[in-house]
Amino acid sequence: MIDVRDLCENPEIYRASQRARGAEPSVVDSIIAAERSRKSAITSFEALRAEQNAFGKKVAKAKGEEKQALLAEVKELAVAVKAASATAEAASAEQDTLVRSMANLVTDGVPEGGEDDFVVLKTVGTPREFPDFTPRDHLEIGELIGAIDMERGAKVSGSRFYFLKGVGARLEMALLQMAMDQAIEAGFTPMITPTLVLPETMAGTGFDVEHDAEIYRLAEDNLYLVGTSEVALAGYHGNEIINVEQPVRYAGWSSCYRREAGSHGKDTRGIIRVHQFNKVEMFVYTTVEKAAEEHQRLLAWEEEMLAKVELPYRVIDTAAGDLGMSAARKFDCEAWVPTQDAYRELTSTSNCTTFQARRLNIRERQTADDGGKGGTRAVATLNGTLATTRWIVAILEHHQNADGSVNVPVALRKYMGGLEVFPVL
Repeated sequence: MIDVRDLCENPEIYRASQRARGAEPSVVDSIIAAERSRKSAITSFEALRAEQNAFGKKVAKAKGEEKQALLAEVKELAVAVKAASATAEAASAEQDTLVRSMANLVTDGVPEGGEDDFVVLKTVGTPREFPDFTPRDHLEIGELIGAIDMERGAKVSGSRFYFLKGVGARLEMALLQMAMDQAIEAGFTPMITPTLVLPETMAGTGFDVEHDAEIYRLAEDNLYLVGTSEVALAGYHGNEIINVEQPVRYAGWSSCYRREAGSHGKDTRGIIRVHQFNKVEMFVYTTVEKAAEEHQRLLAWEEEMLAKVELPYRVIDTAAGDLGMSAARKFDCEAWVPTQDAYRELTSTSNCTTFQARRLNIRERQTADDGGKGGTRAVATLNGTLATTRWIVAILEHHQNADGSVNVPVALRKYMGGLEVFPVL
């Protein structure tokens, strides 16, 4: 969640952030008003409680009629204290609801606007041309080489489910293992994470558990299926004070689940937009001061992976209205998909600043260097995709041959027993 004190001291910065997102800036004024009401209610409650405590001492010393009169006043005061306490709790709850409804403060330089208002930061490599044959899409190739079975996936589980088999299964495992090896080499701790989490963990990461149509919920158990291991990794240090003098880096390997509720008619063919997929996700805890620098590192590690699978791609700076609830800035790497004649997202890395840590109560001890006097403050959190099932789409299409076979990127061959080509069956 956002820093209420900072919002009250610098409201125009937060109004500007809301306008950049295409969101309502008046929520800033509502939060300021709610904070005043909360403070006023707490002050009234504390004054009445102090008066109640003082009366208790008077009653203990009084006798006779004086004591009876004081006891009557104490009863009235107790009613007033109880009412003031309820008012303070209600004011705090109202403020908390408003604060939790507000998205993170965007950082300087983020483009304004929505999904189509991104800025291309750079383009790497050249989209492949096919002068000698018409390229097949990833599903046709996947069926030719025995890698993807959508028909039986739908038979078993319904639409947007699939089987990866043979070289398809091996390719996904190879991708994820190469990603994990790279992460370990970079100093990340490998993690196999839970894919079911409590509602407070999901909400703490920034997801709206009450209204988000993308989330799968197991109502009987009050648990949620995660759409990314970011959720579990963010909750890992919930309600803790941790040392982030050096960035704390985790690489989570997990299955992920998304309902794709708003994607009717979009990407219905193949495995671009599906309900279940696998992913290796980087997650970092660090200081506020180091977060922007760490964000660039995450992007560089994502680009390193894309280079290993020999894909042309571009890096975009996502516009404010497309950042999501938690991100203050987000960079996407989009690979070229030949049959769609378009770049499609393969990786995403977000700097969430202190937004998630405030919701999950993850802090560090302050030092003289950061202006601290022995207290604590929220840490910063960041995340970034290192490999996921969707990469198979771009790999099959970009590296295909005229007969439907596929050349294996050189860096992946050692993870596939030296296999150089996925042959047509």
